[in-house]
Amino acid sequence: MPKRYKVGIIGCGIGRSHIVEGYAPHGDKFEVVALCDLDEARLTTVADEFAVPRRTVSSDELIAMPDIDIIDICTPPAPHTRLILEALAAGKHVVCEKPLTGSLLEVDQVMEAERTARGVLMPIFQYRYGEGVEQARRIIESGLAGKPYAGTAETFWKRSAGYYDNPWRGRWATELGGVLMTHAIHLHDMLTFLMGPVERVFGRVATRVNAIEVEDCVSASLLMQNGALVSATATLGAQEEISRLHLAFENVTFESNHAAYSPGDGPWRIVPANEGVAVQIEALLKDMPPVGRRFTGQMEAFHRALERGERPPVTAEDARRSLELLAAIYHSSETGTDVALPLGREHPKYKTWRP
Repeated sequence: MPKRYKVGIIGCGIGRSHIVEGYAPHGDKFEVVALCDLDEARLTTVADEFAVPRRTVSSDELIAMPDIDIIDICTPPAPHTRLILEALAAGKHVVCEKPLTGSLLEVDQVMEAERTARGVLMPIFQYRYGEGVEQARRIIESGLAGKPYAGTAETFWKRSAGYYDNPWRGRWATELGGVLMTHAIHLHDMLTFLMGPVERVFGRVATRVNAIEVEDCVSASLLMQNGALVSATATLGAQEEISRLHLAFENVTFESNHAAYSPGDGPWRIVPANEGVAVQIEALLKDMPPVGRRFTGQMEAFHRALERGERPPVTAEDARRSLELLAAIYHSSETGTDVALPLGREHPKYKTWRP
């Protein structure tokens, strides 16, 4: 009989989405038993909605609950590192929203703590989950796609001044970054999920849409380790919200759906080079099992990994790569230089990418 893991969630904003999409659909695998939020009205509303028995405004109290198996961190970015380290030290498994930490130094500290912890850590990158992206990954991993040539990653979203009428958004100290950190990080993770690691980057960032501290427009040119060339563009001033990957391989071109907040969903446009490739792709995908989307798919994969004693489906190393790319783009924009990855401990943006 698979274990039903008890979950405590810190932060009832995006935490509510984790319940709706991630835990409630898998009631045989997870039970949310405790919630924590500094906003007592929101805490009560969400706890009542899902009949969660334990409510607290203290993260320390929730982490200390002995029967909780998984601590799910859904707070604004700034306290993530502290909460991860406290939860791992308490012997818990940890789920954490993006960004995992506020620096490469901190993510390395978290990875070191995880090596000796009883629990495991899974960062959230829910856009990896959906029929479209999983089919593309299967085709690429099979070798059918062939040599990767080029691609584009577009995060065209809209955020107005009202979005930033908030205690933590738009500020370096609390949001830790702008469109690169909070919005485009999802699509950029999907890009490397399919195209592999980045080798070099030249980027520019600007604040053009709102009166905020952090960037809201980005343009970057990426050289992937496999030789492919990719352009990545993001803005929070688009009038039509779109998230799109468009990837050209030797034998196949992929184009994601354009849904801003679920680009992993199918169907994707999969354009084979010829009829022979099309037949092979059809055979490869014919018996592919259904794939859960967004949090539903990621939490199902997490439960499977826990039961099998395997590494989580998304790892701290994955989160580090996303933060390393972000830091490299900031450094490139600041210095006007082409930046080589990986970024080591001696790099100027290793301890912080914030001004």
